[in-house]
Amino acid sequence: MLSIVDLHTYYGQAHILRGASLELPAGTALGLLGRNGMGKTTLIRTLMGYVRPAGGRIAWEGQDVNGWAPERMARLGIGYVPEGRGVFPNLSVRENLLMSARAGVDGKREWTEARVLATFPRLTERLAHGGGQLSGGEQQMLAIGRALMTNPRLLILDEATEGLAPLIVAEIWRVIGQIRDTGISTLIVDRDYRRVLAHTDRAAVMEKGRIVMAGASDTLAGDSSALTQLLGV
Repeated sequence: MLSIVDLHTYYGQAHILRGASLELPAGTALGLLGRNGMGKTTLIRTLMGYVRPAGGRIAWEGQDVNGWAPERMARLGIGYVPEGRGVFPNLSVRENLLMSARAGVDGKREWTEARVLATFPRLTERLAHGGGQLSGGEQQMLAIGRALMTNPRLLILDEATEGLAPLIVAEIWRVIGQIRDTGISTLIVDRDYRRVLAHTDRAAVMEKGRIVMAGASDTLAGDSSALTQLLGV
């Protein structure tokens, strides 16, 4: 489904991605691991078109999509939950959900408002609240629900549990497991590598802008010495 080959990205003079390569087959859950500052979010932002690559290739189902604008990437069927959530604070919970509602690229609407609210019952009690009135955990639920309302083929989650209380974190991971079971491809960035490896089929580790380790998640989970060295855990 997604192929990234020898990707290079700069912020000004800073060379952030230094030949990153990654593949994500359809229907796969892929974890992207690495310490802070290794390029994970930059890779996602480059993929989504927020940052233009200086070199390399991004392909979606064989089609070159290098430098496509974010709205064009979204129309391919990619849902994005950014770090920081990005909910609209002055829109209600319902408005945040409905503004992104659309059929998937196959014309199906499997993720409706009713299904999202059934997945996140807490949001049902907050439908009339503004996005800015929600707790951090509720905002994260809303951000995920809003992305699901686009009926994506690929859902990207960048630090979906960062800064949340343990009970909310457990709830988010429960939902991630449900999403995976529906067959939606997922790309997950999170600091809790153990949970990432438990909820993905494959994983890759970034260091200084490159993918330095990749493979089946259960295989990586068994290589604790390498993970300790690369992740500092």
